[in-house]
Amino acid sequence: MYSDVHIGPVTIHMYGLMIAVGFVVGYLIADYRAKKKGLCQDIVLGILWCAVIGGFVGARVLYYIVSYKDIMKDISILWDFANGYVVYGGILGGVFAGYIYIRRKQERFLRYFDLMVPSIALAQGFGRIGCFFAGCCYGRETGLPIGIVFKHSNYAPNGVSLMPTQLISSAGDFLIAFILLFYGRKRRADGSIGGLYMILYSIGRFSIEYLRNDYRGSVLGLSTSQIISIVVLLGGAILEIVSLSKKN
Repeated sequence: MYSDVHIGPVTIHMYGLMIAVGFVVGYLIADYRAKKKGLCQDIVLGILWCAVIGGFVGARVLYYIVSYKDIMKDISILWDFANGYVVYGGILGGVFAGYIYIRRKQERFLRYFDLMVPSIALAQGFGRIGCFFAGCCYGRETGLPIGIVFKHSNYAPNGVSLMPTQLISSAGDFLIAFILLFYGRKRRADGSIGGLYMILYSIGRFSIEYLRNDYRGSVLGLSTSQIISIVVLLGGAILEIVSLSKKN
């Protein structure tokens, strides 16, 4: 796969393009759903910008945490902003920034969280396609027919058949988005859709980690992302139970 596509004098960075496509598609869907549900569309736009800024900071901070050993060896990693982002950190950072923004607007966070999570899942799906083009977040070696071989990657081993973890993750994220959109067609208790997203995504992320082969930090035999997934799963289950109990 090619991280950059050259069209004449123009260079298209595929990872960045997919991230941008994900944000735009996610925003348009959230804006449309906000209008249908009678929620403030201006707040949705504000949440988007908070997610961009908070997501960038969160992804970078978590990368620093899991890569502290490498940073101690080469401090220049701290200001190498072309590389070094962790998706889970981006999600947590974006949600936290959105929470602060919504609370400052004196609105109900869970209502907007429910509105945004299908868009978050969609954006993640496009982002993983960007990972596929870049070759990051690559999988373990495999002899299965579904294996992919990178030839121009700066991240994945080239010339080796690898599990297509990026595409598997992307398909899973898109599936989660459609499940949430379908589930959200009916009026649900605040937090119910968000809780379902947390449950589905954490299960999928925990599972895909076993197929990945890039370094992501390790704690007690589990990757950093798997540890976070367990916490997110528990939080999602609690949120779902509380939301459903309020509905009843």
